[in-house]
Formats: sequence, structure tokens, C-alpha cells
Amino acid sequence: MALLGIDEVGRGPLAGPLVVGAVVLPDEKPDFVDELRDSKKLSAKRREVLSEVIWREAPACGLGWVSPAELDAVGISEALRIATRRAVLEVQKQKYAFSQIVIDGKVNFLAGTRLEAYTSTMPKADDLVKEVSAASIIAKHARDTYMISVSEKYPNYGFEKHMGYGTAAHIAAIREKGICPEHRRSFEPIRSMVGFERAEGVVKNTTMIGTRGEDAVCEFLVHNGHEICERNFKTYFYEIDIVSVCDGIMYFTEVKTRKDGRRGGGIAAIDMKKLQQMKFAAECFVKYRRWDGDMMLAAASVNGKYEVEEWIPIR
Repeated sequence: MALLGIDEVGRGPLAGPLVVGAVVLPDEKPDFVDELRDSKKLSAKRREVLSEVIWREAPACGLGWVSPAELDAVGISEALRIATRRAVLEVQKQKYAFSQIVIDGKVNFLAGTRLEAYTSTMPKADDLVKEVSAASIIAKHARDTYMISVSEKYPNYGFEKHMGYGTAAHIAAIREKGICPEHRRSFEPIRSMVGFERAEGVVKNTTMIGTRGEDAVCEFLVHNGHEICERNFKTYFYEIDIVSVCDGIMYFTEVKTRKDGRRGGGIAAIDMKKLQQMKFAAECFVKYRRWDGDMMLAAASVNGKYEVEEWIPIR
């Protein structure tokens, strides 16, 4: 019976998404399978060629993506679980049967699902099991292609060279230019630079209060089936706290955090003028991203304990 190989790419960079690949290879192994190995041992050009062949010849392939904002909201361990399950779901949609799963590494990211009993982990599987090698290759090529594309949008960071990893040049660019939406604010040294906190602690200013409130809302949205697309998206004309997608609808969430509830809940601060600003920002964003699906405004209220009290779609 068929084996599903799984591997991740992008666990350690300071910027860009986490990507997990999942591949089932043909029962009758074609010639290209002999070339498959850990993606890091292949040139970028060879990865590109092999990725195209894998997508064309393999009976089932899938990718699971987790954005930087989503990763910041839930942490790297949960992000790995989410990305793995998304990749497997893409394979399952292709209705190709497999009876065994091998994940590169030591952690079973499918634990707690009905697939746990069929899953094994293996360090260095990306160089020992051809299906895992294939997963490594398609994930690496997809992520590198993405980072090259965003380097055109954010040209000051050299994403096309280091793919988001913490090189000296990348860190120097961050210190000079600040961060962009592709950066992971929960990773050092960015974490210290922007005052990111997920755990309880002392909040020293309103920026950090707002940040922790947005962290709480991102986590709330992810656990309710949303995929975080952008966070703190700013232009000269407007800014948006959180952009997420769920069930084909793009949501634009304004976050209001109140340390002291005596002044009223956070949502009470959203008046008609603010709603008009939110609508303008959302309409600009969907044109910019060429989104042709439904869209909806939303508001979230976070209390002094950084708990989401309300999240309300605004029709």
C-alpha cells in the first residue's frame, strides 16, 4: 500500500511562511525517484526541475502553509501541527489511498487525529525515504518561490537571497528599515526589538498593550478556523489590524483592547467615522490583493487579562 511522506521547510527563518509538503509516489517507481534526496543537498535549479516532475508524476501531493502572523499567534509547535494537517488534507482531497505515513524528525504532528496510528517519525527521513525527500523538495521550492516573489514587494531585505533566514545582512536591514508583514515578531532578535509578548508579563506602554490584544485575537481566529493573511498592514492612507480568511470570506478585524473596563468595552470605541475608515481600508486592500470573494468587517474586544470578550462581524 502507498506511503505518504511529510517534511517541513521554514521552521527557523525570521521571515516568511512555514510550509509542509506531503507526497505519495507511484507504486511503480519512475527513473526520477532515484534523484530524490534532502532538498538542501540539491541546487535551486534541480529542485525546480524535480518539483515540477513530482507534481506531474506523483499520484497525490499537497502543501500546508502557515503565515508569519498565524505562526506568531499560535507558536512554532502549533504552527507545525496546523501546517502538517493542512498538507495532509490537500492530499486527502485528491482521494488517493495511503496506508502509512512517515514524518521527518522526532515529533508526530498528527498525534490526536485518526491518522496517528498509521504515522511514524524518522530523523533524516528526508534523505532516507523517497516520499519524504519528495515532500521536502516541493515544500522548499514552493517556499523559495514565494520568498522571491515577496522580495519585489519588500525590496529592502534581500529575501530573494537568504529566503528569510537570519543572515547578518538580513538582521542589519531589519535594524535599519524596521520590519515588514513577512517578519515573525515572535522570533529573536525581532521579538526584543518590537516588544512582542505571548506569555503573561508586565506591559509598559500602549503599543505593547495593543500588540498583546492583537495576539489574543489572532489566536482566537486561528482556533475558529481562520487563516491569518496580514497583521498590522499599513500604508500612507490606512491601516488594518488583522486580515483573515474563513469559509471563503475575507474578514477585516479592528481590535480594541481595554485595560480598564470601566470606560466601556473596546467595541464601544468603534463609531460611525471609524466604520467608514474600516470600510475604505478593506475596499482598498481587496483591490490591492485582487480578492474577488466576499468580504466583511469585524470588531474584537479584548479585556485587561488579554482575553477576547467579543468578536463581532459587522454587516
